[in-house]
Amino acid sequence: MNICGKDITIEGRLIRRGRLTAEKYEFLDDPKPTVEALRTCGARIDLFTFMQSLADPTPQYDYPLDWDNLAALPISTFDYWWRKQINGKTRNMIRRSEKSGVVVREVPFDEALVEGISGIYNESSTRQGKPFKHYMKDIAAVRKENGTFLERSAFIAAFVGRELIGFVKLVSDEHQHQAAMMQIVSMIRQRDKAPTNALIAQAVRSCAERGIPYLVYANFAYGKKTPDTLAEFKRHNGFQRVDVPRYYVPITVLGRAALGMGLHYPLRAHLPEAVLSRLRAVRRFWHNSPIVTARESL
Repeated sequence: MNICGKDITIEGRLIRRGRLTAEKYEFLDDPKPTVEALRTCGARIDLFTFMQSLADPTPQYDYPLDWDNLAALPISTFDYWWRKQINGKTRNMIRRSEKSGVVVREVPFDEALVEGISGIYNESSTRQGKPFKHYMKDIAAVRKENGTFLERSAFIAAFVGRELIGFVKLVSDEHQHQAAMMQIVSMIRQRDKAPTNALIAQAVRSCAERGIPYLVYANFAYGKKTPDTLAEFKRHNGFQRVDVPRYYVPITVLGRAALGMGLHYPLRAHLPEAVLSRLRAVRRFWHNSPIVTARESL
């Protein structure tokens, strides 16, 4: 559904929540017209939520809010990032990548890139202990999903020889206040060559050349989840947690009641971290089990 020029995604059954489909890549300069249009659009949306950009993280709007977070890297120059914002271990990983023959550069969005991305997607059905949603997608789907926001996207590719072993899709917001990595994926079997570190280094360089002051790598923290290896990886590459306002606007009476009772949070937000940690362990065990491995090899 498109409202005031922005695509809106609606989620949930009992409580219908609306949000910008391109959250983290698009923001509302003035949310009032969008909120008013949602009230009269004809589709049932009980709650509308949106984030504020990193341009100014102090609350700007008179709506109920909570605090979300981003993994954000302040960027001035590539040299400053290299000397001051990362540690020696990270610099050595990037040097290792170069010595291993990894070449990283910006590339056009063309059929060669789409086919290379498809090859990366199809390497494994699981990543980080959970199903990989892009596994075995057809070429048309890969092309369509990666072909969004092309007018403000940059594609960064890591090669060994002619083989694509990793890529980043970097998408800036409409005012170039921040650029977010919509995807950053590398070949698991090429992990020893540190392609992801090399991709981030080029993403920093690309942002610095364009004068974009923040590079965003999704969230820094996820609910009650304790810091893990991914959070440490982000920190070693210079990313830090930045809290930004997330607003919740009730559109219907049900939405107002849900907001008052705290039901606007997902179910996992109401569960203790000990329970969530156990569930994640069970999921990792299942996806690494011989049953799933055998099924993947068929």
